[in-house]
Amino acid sequence: MPITDPFKKALAQKHRLFMKICRECGVRNAPTAVKCRKCRSKNLRWKKREARR
Repeated sequence: MPITDPFKKALAQKHRLFMKICRECGVRNAPTAVKCRKCRSKNLRWKKREARR
């Protein structure tokens, strides 16, 4: 069931796509994270996103 409301769609994309991934243990972290919540590593990267066709 596709989401038709543009506000809800933007909110869902923000929560699903904009997060940081730990390079050590692979856990998902908040976009504002500086350290991993699981292993306390500072080696974080942004989740990869690709434009839909």
